[in-house]
Amino acid sequence: MNKNSNIYTVIYSIVLVVVVGVVLSVVYQALRPKQLENIANDTKKQILASAHISPEKGQSVSELFDSHIVSSYIVDNSGERIDNSQNPFDVNMALEIKKPAGERLLPVYECSTPDGMKFIVPVYGAGLWGPIWGYVAFDANGNTIYGAYFSHEGETPGLGAEIEKPAFQNQFEGKDIFAKDGEFTSIAIVKTGKEPQGKAWVHAVSGGTITSQGVQKMLYDSLLPYCAFFSNLADGQSVVDNEGNSEISPEGFSGSQDTSTGLELQPQEL
Repeated sequence: MNKNSNIYTVIYSIVLVVVVGVVLSVVYQALRPKQLENIANDTKKQILASAHISPEKGQSVSELFDSHIVSSYIVDNSGERIDNSQNPFDVNMALEIKKPAGERLLPVYECSTPDGMKFIVPVYGAGLWGPIWGYVAFDANGNTIYGAYFSHEGETPGLGAEIEKPAFQNQFEGKDIFAKDGEFTSIAIVKTGKEPQGKAWVHAVSGGTITSQGVQKMLYDSLLPYCAFFSNLADGQSVVDNEGNSEISPEGFSGSQDTSTGLELQPQEL
């Protein structure tokens, strides 16, 4: 065949594209398990970070996760565990947050820490430039935040991106999401000088007002469906050890919250 002909050029191009495509496909398939493992380990690391647990140098994130997360399950907005074959770890919060509260799958991770059992739930929302997400760990009273971890996809470095820094996240420690009368108030994120009275609040990121508003809305929208579950914790229900047979009666917050009662729940404004 004449190597200078158009036919030869076309055939050569087709063969080259096919060969390169096959090679890329093989490489992708070979690396895919490792990619999925890395993604899973990053998620596990974020979950543990909300409970102030981080791997030491050379320590396996997966092993650390398995040693501290003693149980994980899915609940509904009535606080009841769902008999669902789906792994809570595989629940796509980006899709769940778009559903009505009564239809969402709500993952819960029970985490053993030096300060006792903590209950970690995921949160998901929108910042200025894209998705923001995180995990919030609660004490066994179903009310007080033990720790929080937030991340983002594309917030502005030095501004909105500061939500992933300890200086912002550590403010949430010890904050209660319920008022003394049992009303769900979530956490207000406010500018300095605009601190509300009688409600839990943290200071917004300087120069990151829209991202801070996004975090506030994310917390309210994501935690609201868990109110009944948190109430069960406060009442000493649905708290079991990793054997699934030991009930714990937490002390502290004793109010009840039932989203079916029509209680007015108003998000806080910046």
